[in-house]
Amino acid sequence: MSYAAAPAMVRLPTWRARLVLVVFVAGFLVLLGRSVWLQVVQTEFLQERGEARYSRVLEVPATRGRILDRRGEALAISTPVKSIWAIPEDVKATPAQFEQLARLLDSGPRELERRIAEASRDFVYLKRQIPPETAERVAALGIPGLYQQREFRRYYPGGETTAHMVGFTGVEDTGQEGIELAFQSSLAGVPGSRRVIKDRLGHVVEDVEAIRAAQDGKELRLALDSKIQSVAYTALKNALETHRAKGGALVAIDVRTGEVLALANVPTYNPNNRARLTGAQLRNRVITDLFEPGSTLKPFTVALALDMGRLTPASVIQTAPGRLTIGNRTIHDAHAGGAMTVAQVIQKSSNVGAAKIALSLPREDMREMFRRMGFGAPPQLGFPGEAAGKVRDAKTWRPIEQATMAYGHGISVSLIQLARAYTVFARDGELLPLSLIKADMPASGRQVLSAETARAMRAMLEAATQPGGTAPRARVMGWRVAGKTGTAHKLEGGVYAANKYVSSFVGFAPVSAPRLVVAVMIDEPSAGQYYGGAVAAPVFAQVVQGALRLLEVPHDAPLTPIEIPGEDEVAEEST
Repeated sequence: MSYAAAPAMVRLPTWRARLVLVVFVAGFLVLLGRSVWLQVVQTEFLQERGEARYSRVLEVPATRGRILDRRGEALAISTPVKSIWAIPEDVKATPAQFEQLARLLDSGPRELERRIAEASRDFVYLKRQIPPETAERVAALGIPGLYQQREFRRYYPGGETTAHMVGFTGVEDTGQEGIELAFQSSLAGVPGSRRVIKDRLGHVVEDVEAIRAAQDGKELRLALDSKIQSVAYTALKNALETHRAKGGALVAIDVRTGEVLALANVPTYNPNNRARLTGAQLRNRVITDLFEPGSTLKPFTVALALDMGRLTPASVIQTAPGRLTIGNRTIHDAHAGGAMTVAQVIQKSSNVGAAKIALSLPREDMREMFRRMGFGAPPQLGFPGEAAGKVRDAKTWRPIEQATMAYGHGISVSLIQLARAYTVFARDGELLPLSLIKADMPASGRQVLSAETARAMRAMLEAATQPGGTAPRARVMGWRVAGKTGTAHKLEGGVYAANKYVSSFVGFAPVSAPRLVVAVMIDEPSAGQYYGGAVAAPVFAQVVQGALRLLEVPHDAPLTPIEIPGEDEVAEEST
């Protein structure tokens, strides 16, 4: 019996076993080192990268502060809306979905596809500020890559009536015009932020923490009275339609506080729908437009002469033969009046009389008087675009220029400057600071005329609204009124246009205890009438009557109907 030989055992070299052991140990050490590196050294970086895939910090918008009128009625409020945005490369939609999306966003499918296909952008807004219900219908389409952002849109209950005072905001909810722009910092508030966890589709699945709470904007209460504003706007709009005028402006000021109770401009616009907004509609004529005020400036020259003791209301000025030649220029009156008292110069609005009074005064004193009244400087309302007007240095005045400045030619003012200047006559010589914000107490002004002079001017200005004056159509039933008409040729290309006028009236009421100053300006009336007494004074009367009733101001005149005089019964002012 034979047996096969058993195979010999293979013995590996010792160095190979050691090599394998070293490789295993080295691999373990590398893994250990990598683990330490990732979990100790790179922990913060890796956490940030990980969180970047699911964690987001979202801005929490602050609610813009409401704007209210003095009675607490809302003039501007914020309503929640949504904006739709997309990451173009993530958007996946069928043609049918694009059709539906375009219909919801009021856009064309091709335009929508073009915007989404812009590869150079990783973020694009598809539609800003859409209603929440529309946003819900967009979300229901289930299109990947579309996202929503919560925002606020401003709504203006007063519409076109309060547009020029309140202004409006843009799509970023920042003020663009009016009060919205002037008080942007206090109305806007400060946005907050919060950390959330989102899924791969961008939906928030968990609200982790609030990082910073949003600070809502401050509520703002204006001096504006919505009811008086409505009366003012309606009266001004009707006047422009009646006289086929190019534009118009009106401002009403509370004599006790300096508050602007009404500020109206026509043409205007609807701040809730600005699709076809034009520059002419945006112009705030009360504050930004300058014009030659015409005869509404005569009372200031007369007041200076009275204050300096050069004249009294009974002093006689010879205006015959109704014209005055200075150098190669001649000043005319509408009708030759002969000898007039200073009071009659105001009542009849004599250019010749006013020019003679001006030429009797030092020109430096006249220039200083205009400056004291606030002309040539912004009214300091804090409102965008406040115009300063222009009053040239007295050293450059020629005699003819000094004479014409007495009746409002060669000087430019804004309507609000003119209205403020008339507070001097209503406040016994005190010039009031104006306020767009509701005041808590009566204002304290600066004395620029003596009280005696201011009262004398009040009597003269009341006579101008009585029969025989230039503004009997400014009278209202139940209250005494005072004021002055103005009619000036418009400047075009450095020369006065023959048939284009600016008609104005500035006055106050009631005369016994003035409460309101109202200034009206009508630009280029073209229906035949153009004198301030015929065009602007009736607007003043409508606004004053409505405002004094709303303010419950006691009557100081009989409650008898006012007879409106015919055209031949009204004294025409000189232009």
